[in-house]
Amino acid sequence: MKVVFRVDSSLQIGSGHLMRCLTMAERLKKENDADVYFVMRALSGNLIDLVKQKNFSVLELPQAGSCAALSGYAKWLTVTQEQDAAETIASMKAIGTLDVLVIDSYAIDIKWESILRPHVKKIMVIDDLANRKHDCDILLDQNEYLNKDKRYEGLLPQNCKLLLGARYAILREEFYKAREKMRLRDGKIKNILVFFGGSDPSNETLKALKAIVLLQRQDIRVNVIVGQSNPNKEAIENFCKKNNMYYFCQIDNMAEFMNQADLAIGAGGTVTWERCFLGLPALVIAIAENQVELTVNCASKGILVFLGDKSKVTTTLLSKEILELEGAKLLRIAQNCLIEGACYGRKDIFTES
Repeated sequence: MKVVFRVDSSLQIGSGHLMRCLTMAERLKKENDADVYFVMRALSGNLIDLVKQKNFSVLELPQAGSCAALSGYAKWLTVTQEQDAAETIASMKAIGTLDVLVIDSYAIDIKWESILRPHVKKIMVIDDLANRKHDCDILLDQNEYLNKDKRYEGLLPQNCKLLLGARYAILREEFYKAREKMRLRDGKIKNILVFFGGSDPSNETLKALKAIVLLQRQDIRVNVIVGQSNPNKEAIENFCKKNNMYYFCQIDNMAEFMNQADLAIGAGGTVTWERCFLGLPALVIAIAENQVELTVNCASKGILVFLGDKSKVTTTLLSKEILELEGAKLLRIAQNCLIEGACYGRKDIFTES
């Protein structure tokens, strides 16, 4: 089976889309003996080298010039959908017959997919916006929206297979292993994990670290994780050195760090399901508009505390929220996570498809 992933990473996009595609790719390679390729554009802050380090072939699209004529998520491609589709087709010529094309991009819709349709047996789309039409055979949305069963009405072909909800969460193998040996949390905060995704362009990481410093708690270990494409990583590393915090860049053992932590401070998105699966309470700041609805829903279930959009969260507010969490409230959130996460991450996602 030959599978191609069309996905990008950049300073603007971040790394979340790519990381979940890498998780799927590794599982397909291991369990289905699939030949897997990635089609990626050489955007500023891309993680193409990381994909190659994982031993996957990358069909690289050239970096484009100005994208002033594009707006919204369309800017992610830096070219029109028609141009991107044509370049994708050209890059895949040497592969031969393609079985599955997996698309994970807010910038791609039915216009692009219809152009690729004659060149592939099956199209799978990973999405969570539900704001545009798709020409696909499978749609995967791993998020727990309150109206998840109705969000895609009128946007998909009649025979499209829907994989909806966190039961289809794309979790790496390390998380299944980590859940088997989770430690019991007691509501005390002795270890804080700070992680705001791969790029964190607004530097919420440093905001969180300054909030922790305000606590004046020498008994708390702080693990700080940043992505390789984080533009502020040197400043963050220097801050960590001055304040006895532990700095890590582009790690491969996130589940281990989550298991050690009593509290996480970070963004919404895919990492939400990883934290919840391991019973880790979190203070969450939305770093993108599309994270708000999902995070509000999760907060209503009691599996995290949502502080709002990044523009409204100050270091003082964040520090105050950490103090108010410790104790029974933190323990209750951890217990809610374990109950909620018990059904996450079904492993038969591909065989069902």
